Amino acid sequence: MSEMLAGTPAESVVRKSLLVECSREHAFQIFTERMGQWWPATHHVGDTPFRDVIVEPRTGGRWYEIDVQERQGAWGHVLAWEPPHRVVLSWHLNTKFAFDPDLGRASEIHVRFVAEAPTKTRMEFEHRGLERHGEGYQALRDMLDNGWVTVLAEFVKAAETHAGIRAVAGQAAVEGRAP
Repeated sequence: MSEMLAGTPAESVVRKSLLVECSREHAFQIFTERMGQWWPATHHVGDTPFRDVIVEPRTGGRWYEIDVQERQGAWGHVLAWEPPHRVVLSWHLNTKFAFDPDLGRASEIHVRFVAEAPTKTRMEFEHRGLERHGEGYQALRDMLDNGWVTVLAEFVKAAETHAGIRAVAGQAAVEGRAP
């Protein structure tokens, strides 16, 4: 995660590392399959709030939102899909958060899930290549540096909450009672 692409300015990267109280498999699943449940509803690209956020589970898959009127708003693509270890997404939202289909102007989100213990995962997050967005990328980087703190905190809450529900349900099943 710490390796940088040759020629990538350090100031064009946002890095976060956090611990999540759940298994690596569970963290990966919540991050990729349930993004619409934890992503802040105020962070959408369409004219109306999203109903869901989809990460298609394969390299080459799409990353997009679906609004309440079933319209899709593209965010990017899946560049690498390696469950439960790593996912890489292209971020096609420019400095004004409008979709830009040009892959050469897209930044990349690299997320690694490292098992620290059976129920503890270190998530290494890196949003790199922000200079590709062109003029204004430094302000975008500063905004994302703070913005990702909020977004990833919601991910942690969702992953840990769902892990707790699964643990309680599993314990109840072992004890032969309803959760």
